[in-house]
Amino acid sequence: MKTEPNILVEKRKSLRALQATNFFLADVQTGLGPFLAAYLAGAGWAPGRVGVALTLGGIITVALQTPAGALVDKLRSKRMILICGCGVLALGAILLSLTAEPWAVYTSQVLIGGAGPFLAPTLAAITMGLVGVSLFDRQFGKNQSFNSAGNVFCALLIAVVSHFLGNRTIFISAAVLTIPTVLSVTSIRRDDIDYELARGGCERLEGGEPGTTASVMQTLLGDRVLLLFMVCAFLFHFANAAMLPQLGEMLSGGARASAAPFMSACIVVTQVVIMLSASSIGRFANRIGRKPLLLLGFGVLPFRALLYTLTHNKGGLIAIQLLDGVANAIFGVVSVLVVADRTRGTGRFNLAQGGLATAVGLGAALSTSFGGKIIQHFSYSVSFLSLGAVAIFAVLVLLFGIPETLRQDDPAGSKPASTKTPSGVAA
Repeated sequence: MKTEPNILVEKRKSLRALQATNFFLADVQTGLGPFLAAYLAGAGWAPGRVGVALTLGGIITVALQTPAGALVDKLRSKRMILICGCGVLALGAILLSLTAEPWAVYTSQVLIGGAGPFLAPTLAAITMGLVGVSLFDRQFGKNQSFNSAGNVFCALLIAVVSHFLGNRTIFISAAVLTIPTVLSVTSIRRDDIDYELARGGCERLEGGEPGTTASVMQTLLGDRVLLLFMVCAFLFHFANAAMLPQLGEMLSGGARASAAPFMSACIVVTQVVIMLSASSIGRFANRIGRKPLLLLGFGVLPFRALLYTLTHNKGGLIAIQLLDGVANAIFGVVSVLVVADRTRGTGRFNLAQGGLATAVGLGAALSTSFGGKIIQHFSYSVSFLSLGAVAIFAVLVLLFGIPETLRQDDPAGSKPASTKTPSGVAA
């Protein structure tokens, strides 16, 4: 049996290509996401129509998350899923760059919303298929660092490009960035990816047989811990998603000219924290367990909500975004590790990822509606405190309802992935 260092050396090229894929794919998705509303508003769209366009993409994304995860489990060619997804994103970006007519915008949102749910589960599946259970924590954390680095790079690139060439070039840049993304994907060696591991199957000894696949209902509804963790994920994003947009809305009332640069600074601070910490979080999660880190990540949300009500100083508010970076870095890495722990040997790793993403999407969508209603009837401070109360409830559910999912005594956790795969099972 090969040792872990030897396996990492043997797959070094594929792992570097995986990290590059995370970096460039984040560039593409950043270019197609946060800047669309500003682009449409500048093209003369009324706020209501902008909301309809954004909601259309969001509904499609949430609806497809779980089915997409199931399909990623089933399909063997994980690299082809990413390549096709990049092609669909590029087509959506090109449409947006050509015209802001409703038919083009709505079509692009269907394309982008339909491709998005396949990307994150596939990247996680390829990671598991490359390094196996024992090294997944470390490598997935590195992936998230490269993803956040891509977000920062793209935000800065778009700021420069749009300033000199106009907002339409944002989407041209996103389309162009799919080229290095596809090149990175094709640089991941097909034979380095173990199909069984990529879908959460049992690790095999040399010459062993793959494990059986659990049913969809058994995976999503039969595991009380996993189901309750998805409730926690829903509550986390219900409490978290509306905070930064509400902050920007509140500040824009009295300082419209500085609101956009302020929001950009907040986003960059969050992504830099994730970029610098995600890799370490993956390692710590394997040493001290998942639950202590999750409690820290969930626990900073109520304090963040409270701090937003205590100051309007821009420097102080940007500093508060450090807490947002901590919370999102921990959740982004550790939540997927919990799913991997609970689905080990089931062959349904990516299905459960899709279920988690559905819970996240629903929580985020309802968060903005809930916060908006509170602001309408009360005030911004009451809205922040209400979101903080939801965050406290999420902490309590996590504390008393979710056990530690890291299994230190599991022999599979100490074995590296076998580098020999039967013919036809490489993804």
